[in-house]
Amino acid sequence: MKPDRPRTACAAAAQDEADQRRRREIVRSLTRWFARSARDLPWRREPMPGRRDPWASLVSELMLQQTQVARVLEKFPEFMARFPTPTHLARADEHDVLAAWSGLGYYRRARLLHAAAKSIVERFGGAVPENPDDLRSLPGVGRYTAGAVASIVFGLGEPIVDGNVSRVLLRLRGLEQSPADAADWCWEEATALALAAGKHVGVFNEGLMELGALVCTPRTPSCGQCPLADGCEAFARGLTDRIPAPKPPAARKGLTAHSVVVLSPGGKVLVERRPAKGLWAGMWQTPTLEVPRDASDEAPLFQHPPADLLSLLGLGFASLESSPPTTFSHATTHRDVLFVVWHARCARAAAAGKDRSWISPADVAGLALANPQRRIIEAAFSPSPRRHGSSVRGG
Repeated sequence: MKPDRPRTACAAAAQDEADQRRRREIVRSLTRWFARSARDLPWRREPMPGRRDPWASLVSELMLQQTQVARVLEKFPEFMARFPTPTHLARADEHDVLAAWSGLGYYRRARLLHAAAKSIVERFGGAVPENPDDLRSLPGVGRYTAGAVASIVFGLGEPIVDGNVSRVLLRLRGLEQSPADAADWCWEEATALALAAGKHVGVFNEGLMELGALVCTPRTPSCGQCPLADGCEAFARGLTDRIPAPKPPAARKGLTAHSVVVLSPGGKVLVERRPAKGLWAGMWQTPTLEVPRDASDEAPLFQHPPADLLSLLGLGFASLESSPPTTFSHATTHRDVLFVVWHARCARAAAAGKDRSWISPADVAGLALANPQRRIIEAAFSPSPRRHGSSVRGG
């Protein structure tokens, strides 16, 4: 007769078996729910039965970082039509890539995707690699994106953990921690769940993200519609509003951007290219003077431009209009930007100068413009009256 194992070992084995059963039940419930509830998103469509497009999946993952699905849906089809393969993107000029990305914000992602496409062409013959380590070696691809592509496209047992997934896992276990504090545990739990999902790992991982996006939301989650509610500790204990624990707000910087819309006698607008580094690097804008300010300050009223604004911007050939400026607010990840838009005209067709150009309405679509500058320039060409005091968010 074999000797009995110590009680502690038996208890640990029982606990381990209970965890395994629980994970298998989570996988079954979630994959069934996802089969019924999955949104019809273009990057989920299969060019061949049972096979996703790896490139479309990679592009979508980069686009979806810190950007709402609704905005990505507006840009993804056009971007893929223009750059249907890594080779097409690798051969493109960076300016064209940024122009195609305009409206999505966080333009560093576009540059990283461009670099990743070049790496895929140079190192992998133009095909998105299957191996997770190879995926992680691409510019801009961390373990989350690599896990998403490896599991969803190639069916490999890789975990994925983003904000949505962390929230679901912490609530299931009833852990009152922030995602940052529980990061290692979340990855361990997601890895165990991915292994439990077996051949259905891609469907399960995508379902986990979908559940966090649609049902297990940060505020007022729809617990009555959740397929995992019966086994959710946070729901059972009434802690969904406390889990995850909120993280302290990040310090924000304030910035006032004095932008001057200069109209030529022929009705064109002057634009300039921003520096290669920093906020909105390499993008185009109307001539702009940026002044730091306290982000907590209320937006001041501007009746007069800063002293020597035109001279500071090298616009001595133009003269400011006397009408008051348009103002609006724009929030980036780390900054609150107040745009103050002045209008000026020049009496002659002055030379644009280095890194500047005169553009017509037909040129706007092809320019790499951040959202606030696109708004300014489109308003300059619009016959409708100027609008004051509104605000926008995004890149």
